Amino acid sequence: MVEVGAILEGKVTGLTNFGAFVTLPGNVTGMVHISEVSTSYVSDIHDFLQEGQTVKVKVMDVTEQGKVSLSIKKTLPPPEHPQGERPPRKNGQQNRRNGAPNVWKGNDSRREEPQSFEDMMARFKQVSDEKISDLKRANDGGRRSSYSKRK
Repeated sequence: MVEVGAILEGKVTGLTNFGAFVTLPGNVTGMVHISEVSTSYVSDIHDFLQEGQTVKVKVMDVTEQGKVSLSIKKTLPPPEHPQGERPPRKNGQQNRRNGAPNVWKGNDSRREEPQSFEDMMARFKQVSDEKISDLKRANDGGRRSSYSKRK
């Protein structure tokens, strides 16, 4: 049986529009999702892989049913960024425009566990309501004085 985290060589045995099937040592077959083929965007998997090709893969997950999820891109060196182009931000970094943390992704430094969808939606609603209240307060202050002058 293959272990999660292992880096192995396998042979591409099938290509689909959503990924590639790879046979590993021990005659175990796993699948590389199209998003795990390359560090660049993959529109057509045939541009990157061919049946019979030997590839290096990392075992990402093995389900209780025995399905093996693989990644080719996790075995590749990280992409280099051309001069003047900044690398993508990591979770927890602040928005460079206004210095505010990205609350939509749940980057609260006090939390280490992943948030559920419901928790993220509740936080989104709370922040949205606060922003709307702030906007209303700011706009109502200016309107009242102009409305009171008309009466």
